[in-house]
Amino acid sequence: MSRIAIDGGQSALRLRVLPSGRTGEGPGYTHGPDALRRMLDAIGAAAAEAEVTGRIKIVALGLTGYPQASGAADRFAADVGELLNADEVRLTQDMVTAHAGALPEGYGVVVAAGTGLVCLAVDRDGTWRKLDGHGYLFGDAGSAFAIGRAGLVAVQRSRDGRGPVTKLADTALDPVTLYRSSTLVDDVARFAPEVLRCAAEGDPVAHDLVVRAAEDIAETIGAAVAQLAGEGPVPVACVGGLFNGAGEQLLNPVRDALPSRARLTPAAGNSLDGAERLTRGPAGTYADLIVTHRR
Repeated sequence: MSRIAIDGGQSALRLRVLPSGRTGEGPGYTHGPDALRRMLDAIGAAAAEAEVTGRIKIVALGLTGYPQASGAADRFAADVGELLNADEVRLTQDMVTAHAGALPEGYGVVVAAGTGLVCLAVDRDGTWRKLDGHGYLFGDAGSAFAIGRAGLVAVQRSRDGRGPVTKLADTALDPVTLYRSSTLVDDVARFAPEVLRCAAEGDPVAHDLVVRAAEDIAETIGAAVAQLAGEGPVPVACVGGLFNGAGEQLLNPVRDALPSRARLTPAAGNSLDGAERLTRGPAGTYADLIVTHRR
């Protein structure tokens, strides 16, 4: 029987069928009262694109919009099992699949930054600590949304004459129109590449915004490293669409602001690879972070 790995982010949901390797994609997570229904629809769309048929042995999925209400995760896992005709569903947060993909040995810190940002620190004894991932209103410091929002604030300040002149204001976008968008968070995050581009071209306002985001990310990493026992070096992997797009432009200032114990380490894989790992064998290190439903 086949296995299925799913990575559900805010920009897109990706699905991989194993061992064939066929893939499918669906819409990303959007906030709202019917978010879980839309997520199921996205899983269904991705499964159809990947031509998923027949009985499935295990589905493992890590989601940005992990159901937090009491009992909601169990019900959602059951719904996924019904939708995909799966014998077993392993449901967890996207920070877990990011960690499992990036650091196969299990020890260390992973920061996953895309539209949002979340950090997971796992100690040698398996104890873990989540940092940030508090959403676009109350957290996600240093995320693409945070960078995009800061950039759009700079646009409005420049246009008003309340702030310094910046190339960011050359955009044809009127930020106020985004209030009407049903995908507001994703739309704001999509301005982050423009901030990075203007920073790379020497715009001082954009440059300061990138440095500020890097400092926020380094602060989160520092707090995570401090949670781990001992005094030796701690592997730290930075993963996700934001780091993929920005590369050393963001990693260099992050590195400059890190505490001495933190050691930036190339990620062994991505969140979808992590979900694939969770379809094999026991849950191991992440057992108490996973909701399991069996039919």
